[in-house]
Amino acid sequence: MSRKKAARGKGSSKSPKASPSSGRTAKGLAAAAAPSSGLVYPSRQSISNSGEFYDVAFKVMLVGDSGVGKTCMLVRFKDGAFLAGSFISTVGIDFRNKVLTIDAVKVKLQIWDTAGQERFRSVTHAYYRDAHGMIPKYVLLFFFQQVWLTEIHEYAQQDVVVMLLGNKADSTHDRVVKRDEGERLAKEFGVPFMETSAKSGLNVELAFTAVARELKHRTMKEPDEPKFQLQEYVDKEMRIAGCCQS
Repeated sequence: MSRKKAARGKGSSKSPKASPSSGRTAKGLAAAAAPSSGLVYPSRQSISNSGEFYDVAFKVMLVGDSGVGKTCMLVRFKDGAFLAGSFISTVGIDFRNKVLTIDAVKVKLQIWDTAGQERFRSVTHAYYRDAHGMIPKYVLLFFFQQVWLTEIHEYAQQDVVVMLLGNKADSTHDRVVKRDEGERLAKEFGVPFMETSAKSGLNVELAFTAVARELKHRTMKEPDEPKFQLQEYVDKEMRIAGCCQS
């Protein structure tokens, strides 16, 4: 695997969007989505505002219908805050960076927040090809559109890491989709599953950490090292968290 330096940019700034004011086409957006894949030289400076150093970098995409909480989840993970009140839906593509320490390895996640509206679908498809991880989301208040998992299968890399998330787990009284329904859908598509809440922060850090661990393991796995089981890791961490809260 070749050593590459991530594309220059700022994690807190917005990436080009397919809007008239930007003057960028879908083709240009696809070019901007060049992967920051593979091992990089240790102690290379990341493109985040914090100036943190990283050892490996991966591109992860949040996909799902408009209003399921993709942006809120990204802000919760990156800044530890919740976007309360009304806000404007994502237009085109946006991204942020965060560096995690996984087993003494600095792992940079470049997390892309995609628009859920149908009119931006062709633009977001161009980004699927270079993604190392995909996180399709649905909200527990409405039934999940399986088209997102189908599109990941069609447009993303064959070995992309996928984790299905059911968001707004804090809205227990308004829940429409039961947990076992989400688990059944994830099992049907052969992907890990968990429920999250961007509002309370429930399992948000765990979701991204689990994906980062899987990607790091694939890149730096020793020959005799057992395969990392993402769902088992998530279940174990949730049990530990439950015991600590009880």
